[in-house]
Amino acid sequence: MEKKVIVIGTGVAGLASAIRLQHAGYQVEIYEKETMPGGKMYKIEKDGYQFDLGPSIVMMPELYQEVFELAGRDPNDYIPMEKIDPMYSVFFNNNEDGYEISADFIQLMKTLEGFSYEDAQGFLTYLQKIYERFLVAKNHFIQRPFRKATDFYNPYTMWQGLKLKTLGNADRFIGKHITNEHLKQMISFQTLYIGISPLNGPSLYTMIPMIELLYGVWFIKGGMHTMAKSMEQLFFELGGKIYYETPVDHVIIENQKATGVKAGNEEIEADYVMCNADFPYAMKHLVRDPKAKGKYTDKKIDKMKYSCSCFIMYLGMNRKYDGVKNVHNFIFSDDLEDNLKGIFNGDRIADPSFYVYIGSKMDASLAPEGKDGLYILVPVSDLSTANYFWDEETIDYYRTLVIERLKKTAGFENIENDIVSETYMTPLDFASKFNAYNGACFGLRPTLTQSNHLRPQSKAKKCENLYFTGSSTHPGAGVPIVLMSAKIATEELILDDQGEKKAHVSNSSLQGGYV
Repeated sequence: MEKKVIVIGTGVAGLASAIRLQHAGYQVEIYEKETMPGGKMYKIEKDGYQFDLGPSIVMMPELYQEVFELAGRDPNDYIPMEKIDPMYSVFFNNNEDGYEISADFIQLMKTLEGFSYEDAQGFLTYLQKIYERFLVAKNHFIQRPFRKATDFYNPYTMWQGLKLKTLGNADRFIGKHITNEHLKQMISFQTLYIGISPLNGPSLYTMIPMIELLYGVWFIKGGMHTMAKSMEQLFFELGGKIYYETPVDHVIIENQKATGVKAGNEEIEADYVMCNADFPYAMKHLVRDPKAKGKYTDKKIDKMKYSCSCFIMYLGMNRKYDGVKNVHNFIFSDDLEDNLKGIFNGDRIADPSFYVYIGSKMDASLAPEGKDGLYILVPVSDLSTANYFWDEETIDYYRTLVIERLKKTAGFENIENDIVSETYMTPLDFASKFNAYNGACFGLRPTLTQSNHLRPQSKAKKCENLYFTGSSTHPGAGVPIVLMSAKIATEELILDDQGEKKAHVSNSSLQGGYV
């Protein structure tokens, strides 16, 4: 008889876990409080415009494709992708035309040499050093669980850990090789993709721009929500069930063993529970048995460090923005260091850096004919850090700063008069709609003391048959990484249920690469 697994939430990691488990022979049911799949990979629809709600940059496409290949499907039938080149533009106040960052290495080197030959050489040195550390991280840390202390605290693993040289921060590491401040910022800022500042984020996370520059940036037709809808489709094809508008009240735990969930005033039994709700939220609200919480008491959850949050504007424009060359655009403040410090100090930022994404440049169906939609993301403090409240005045404050800055940026000069549709997401919305604890979009901040074996693991330490997946668990945030988290979590479950050989066979698809 098939064993039953309940998955809580249809976020990226929840869907990927459900597909893997259904494919491995389990009877899987997902319970989701919203009306459609994706979690933060949701979409906003208004006045004929469609926007990705959260994630918008596709890196490491192999990991997106793997879950379809595992089930014997051609990913191109589900998530058709196109490589973007140039990958993005970067704008500074004193350079209105911006810099284009190309996926073509020859063009990229010309851009770098435009700063200086010394900085171009320093960039190559940075690439070589971070690539070595990337291979160590990929082979020994990112793709494996830490079930027990000795999985990390053994001579071999600790020796590999020393090779990562994690004590320096990202900004300082880049600065050893590149002296031009603008170029350094163009490379180091990507740590914000996982919600941590390059000023205090471990230097290892400068692997993010390396992955971007070496492997490219991609676009999924229809936007990122296509990935979520396609995973939902595949899960249904494999025989899985999803119950929408059915929030889980709590995990049923008996004698420190998960036996099901309470959802929709009903107790539903299961052999295993896979929780894709944000780990801090889950430990506070869904896991109620004090013994099952283990060290993750309410007090500890509140003391943990959280990633930044986001204020996102979704603007429908009355025309095409042909004067803007690229889909992805980064607009930097005059003082990025002050900007970054302000975010993590809880300040209302006076001169914010932000990101503008125009998905309708790649797929015209995302906006009415002859028009574009602008997605504008401003990194801001999480709710526990912020020294201000999110109200209409705060929204208008950031909206005004963004519009005034864009009016000085090539291609966006008439933005204020072009807006015909407008909506927002604030940290409060991320907290209420997606149970993102403290409104932190990327979950727990990946500090040294909240990474690898020190980050919440897939397998609950003090409760049998309960597993966790998603951005606040190991290995961390970002769509490719949470897809890895789903792989690790399902391998852990299958290992406990069927043993080591079955776990590997049921969850393997590709050889080499990132998997």
